[in-house]
Amino acid sequence: MTVPEKEHQEGGGVAAMDVNEAPTAVAAGGGGEGQDFTKMSVVDTMKLYYGWLYPHDVMYKWLVYGNDSKHPHADGSYFNRREFCFTLDGDIFVRYQSFANGEDLKSAIKTRCPAKIDIGPVYNVDPQKRAAYAAGNTFAPVERELVFDIDITDYDDVRTCGKDAHICTTCWPLMATAIDVLDDALRNDFGFQHVFFVFSGRRGVHAWVCDEKARKLPDEARAAIAQYLSVYKGLEKGLPKLTTGVESHPFISRTYDVLAKVFESKVLPGQKLLEDEEQTRSILQMIPESVRDVAVSEWKKLNNEDQGDVSVARWKVIQECLKKECARYAKANPRDVRTVKLMEKSVRDVVFAYTYPRLDIEVSKKMNHLLKAPFCVHPKTGKVCVPIDPKEAWSFNPDTVCTVGQLLNELNSSEAGDTNRSYMNTGMGGAVKTFETCFLNSLLRENKEVLASRVREQGAHVSW
Repeated sequence: MTVPEKEHQEGGGVAAMDVNEAPTAVAAGGGGEGQDFTKMSVVDTMKLYYGWLYPHDVMYKWLVYGNDSKHPHADGSYFNRREFCFTLDGDIFVRYQSFANGEDLKSAIKTRCPAKIDIGPVYNVDPQKRAAYAAGNTFAPVERELVFDIDITDYDDVRTCGKDAHICTTCWPLMATAIDVLDDALRNDFGFQHVFFVFSGRRGVHAWVCDEKARKLPDEARAAIAQYLSVYKGLEKGLPKLTTGVESHPFISRTYDVLAKVFESKVLPGQKLLEDEEQTRSILQMIPESVRDVAVSEWKKLNNEDQGDVSVARWKVIQECLKKECARYAKANPRDVRTVKLMEKSVRDVVFAYTYPRLDIEVSKKMNHLLKAPFCVHPKTGKVCVPIDPKEAWSFNPDTVCTVGQLLNELNSSEAGDTNRSYMNTGMGGAVKTFETCFLNSLLRENKEVLASRVREQGAHVSW
């Protein structure tokens, strides 16, 4: 989401709150039966959440990229040049915040209790000191993860299960498909390795690409990657605008094999696309008229009890009628190969229009774009922005994502343990483990190797 510049401010006289004055039961890590944190307002529970459950240590390990050590080749100023943006009560955006280390960031979060934390780029200088460099025009971002944003509301012309902020297990397959397609393309088409996905807390998914080569991409390269992945371009005169092409690119062909299965097994029956009058009309508009009329006629012959799901059965009729029409036309017009390919493409285009990831490419194109940090709490739902294992995306249930109130209840009833990682005594522990096993652990190994390789290049020796 783009942060409006006019609402930014550079600091704030927000009253500090000592989260160490949390209810005794939470502070002790046990007892306190009878206290139900789910009945508290999200704003009040977030104060306790950032004090006791937010994985500050894990976030710092990620964002410092190995530069927290005393290694001679570590960049001691790296983390201090990272921008953070806090959204405070009243939708006040405090941009260009920077912190010397993880403890400073932790202290600021606990004290100011932002409703949202956004992560920005790493600049060439401390962003809080940017005013000193403004005249020389030398203040500029030098690194930033490549990020993607997918919002379920962008599928409102597809969904019949709900609109706007509604999200459920019926429309979640659209998000799971987006994760599958993006994960495959980012790893296999671009060679990135350090990729992770996060539930936005309400109605979408964010993707973060953290390889060093991704972080250093200029805006032009980011825009090119975003355009490559942006196959669906919205609606034009009521019809989907796609970049599929008559001759399919290998990425398009490979992706179609994935999408076709999802479309037939999940989207068609789940959204009842060919039972809904408006959706049926939209799909038929994408099919050649000669096939359209025949298919509608054949639908009347279907026995719903024998054919199973109505939408799936009707889709099969469309495919069969198209195949016959292509064969008839090719026989009558053997030299007009292009028209046959265009007819065949019409069915593929329906699949892409209804299932391909709908990216907000503006989020991806610029290095200085902000994106919400993982493990934040959504202020309206109270749900935590938890990481998603791509291999488990299809079993992920947005309805059962842990809320801050639930986590505090779990912490309240747990036995005292490591107070620095008290979140491990709650459902947050599983979310952190997912983040570590699917992404962070391999990144930390690479960070260590990068520093060691710098030493080897100079013929020096380092002891870890």
